[in-house]
Amino acid sequence: MRFLLTLLLSFLPVLASAQGAATLVADSVYVPAGGQQLIAQGNVEVFFDGTRLSAQRITFNQATDSLTIEGPLFVTGADGMIFTADSASLDPQLKNGILRGARLVLNEQLQMAASQIDRVEGRYTQLYQVAATSCQICETGETPLWEIRARRVIHDQDERQLYFDDATFRVAGVPILWLPRMRLPDPTLARATGLLTPTISSSNSLGTGLKLPYFIRLDDHRDLTLTPYLSSSTTTLEAAYRHAFLHGDITIDAAITNDDITDEPRAYVFANGVFDLGQEIKLSFDIEYTSDDVYLLQYGYSSKDRLDSEIALERVRDRDLTQASFTYYSSLRSGENSATLPPLLADISWERRLTPDWGGTLSFTSDIQSHFRETGADVAGRDVARISFGTAWRNDHVTQYGLVVDGTVGFDFDYYDVSDDSLVDDTLRSTIYAQTTLRYPLIRQTARATHVLEPMVQLAWSDVQGDTVTNEDSTATEFDQANLLALSRFAGEDAVETGLRGAVGLSWSRVGTSGWNSTMTVGRVFRETPDLNFSQTSGLRGTSSDWLIAAQLHTPAGFSIDSRMLVDDELDITRSETLASWSGGKLDLTAGYIFLPSDLDESRSVDVSEWAFDTTYRFNDTWSMGLDTRYDVASTSPTKSGLEIGWQNECVTVDFSVSRRFTSSTTLTPSTNFGLSIGLNGFSAGRATGLPSRQCSN
Repeated sequence: MRFLLTLLLSFLPVLASAQGAATLVADSVYVPAGGQQLIAQGNVEVFFDGTRLSAQRITFNQATDSLTIEGPLFVTGADGMIFTADSASLDPQLKNGILRGARLVLNEQLQMAASQIDRVEGRYTQLYQVAATSCQICETGETPLWEIRARRVIHDQDERQLYFDDATFRVAGVPILWLPRMRLPDPTLARATGLLTPTISSSNSLGTGLKLPYFIRLDDHRDLTLTPYLSSSTTTLEAAYRHAFLHGDITIDAAITNDDITDEPRAYVFANGVFDLGQEIKLSFDIEYTSDDVYLLQYGYSSKDRLDSEIALERVRDRDLTQASFTYYSSLRSGENSATLPPLLADISWERRLTPDWGGTLSFTSDIQSHFRETGADVAGRDVARISFGTAWRNDHVTQYGLVVDGTVGFDFDYYDVSDDSLVDDTLRSTIYAQTTLRYPLIRQTARATHVLEPMVQLAWSDVQGDTVTNEDSTATEFDQANLLALSRFAGEDAVETGLRGAVGLSWSRVGTSGWNSTMTVGRVFRETPDLNFSQTSGLRGTSSDWLIAAQLHTPAGFSIDSRMLVDDELDITRSETLASWSGGKLDLTAGYIFLPSDLDESRSVDVSEWAFDTTYRFNDTWSMGLDTRYDVASTSPTKSGLEIGWQNECVTVDFSVSRRFTSSTTLTPSTNFGLSIGLNGFSAGRATGLPSRQCSN
């Protein structure tokens, strides 16, 4: 008959200094003559200080203060460490002793079989004649996909490190690499200094090379990753630095290169950070630098064609908003001169909102902005400083019949100081404006969905007094459902909509009880006179705009689509963009299409008509494939394509990729890149648990 016996402190004085008591369960427990031993046998289990021990027979000798255990033995530690052995001799605290014919499992990933395991001081575990692997070990004795054979392995439980002596790395039983000494992190350690998964890459511009990242843990809040990249055409050192502070963080990515493409050293630095300075003030910065226009794209660091370095301060409170920023722009576009962008932009803005006793919301705004060009040429080197003040009052009201009425009145005052432009003088400008909007939401609810139909009408007027302002910050404006009823649809401050104008629209939304949700908006803008500040293809330039049609759909099966288009009076589509995605059990798919006609006002000399696809298909838990491509419909040629194939099981992760960039210029040629990385799961540098296991053959 099985019973429970609590080992009292008086019988196990060693345990009293630790947790107080151990609990033992067995089929039979007895004390032989002499009273110096306690023997438990038959389905024995011991619970002590978070550790569980299972065995067939345990003998406790009070005179020697030791446990003799006959297996099969199974020990699970409080930290997740697992021991199995044929037999063991341990102290009662399970901190010191010897396990024979043993196996150690760390974090349910890495298993190490040894002829003997010694436990020392509860911290060090020494294994002799070791075979270590994270691959599934089959009872048929099949050779694991990979393993490390070593004369001795020491596991430091406090530092969570593994030290190998006389180690041989084997693949399918074949010795590949021998190292006299090797250190690896155990699977429970998230950040440890050491090598990360290497990557083999090949391209027609950079040749075949190897990236070997080395992670350096500086402390709990800082780390540095150095990645030498060596190939037949380049010698590159990449670096990534991260630093987490109590109230912020910094990230720096950089590289320095010597290659066959240019005779000069090449480099880039991207750094960004954000800090909470207290008093609701946030500081952020972003630094972007590259030595030449094509370096980032050739090495795959970034696809940006304009770099912006910025430092900014922001303070957001309940009633006011304060922002200040300084930005430097640098163009990587062929034929575009950074000195005339302009490259330097400074901006300080403030906004305050009040709720007066008479109702509504009263707002005050001020803004100081200046941009500077590095060239001093007349007109092309125009520098501008602007100071603006404004105030507006807004209120809304819902009538007893459900009509929603809102209105706004206000005025702005702007002063422009212009230099290096003989054609434009300093300008003083004032703007007064008013608008009102009527909405009448109609709601219908059924057992399957709730429908909301909302007709909208807006009437607006504004008048500008003063000299003409050169439009530099509103050259490209998008017309969408967000600004259909906006007082001004210009993106910046230089251009202002004037005169009498109006807008009409109709929106419909459906929220289904089963998860089918959809919206649709149709609208148009009318104005008294054309506004030539809008670009030719914006759809907003004439006395009546193009028709705006926008729609969204989301289904419970994971499919969604978001589409917007502009249609003229001849029902021709003048602009369109669509993004669709679907996420299922095995397939993730994203597809997008965009069409923009040529427009020199928006620096677009040819039509843009492009499809983009990005898909991932998981054949099973082991195999996956991803494909992404961009196709230029206007030129009937692809611009970029990529293929990724992944294979993984419980002990290995393999990623293969191939990509082709078709774009070219006077300094950039099309290129094809191949990549291969192989990661060993089971160490902190490997992958997470829960990966599919290899099937054992019968």
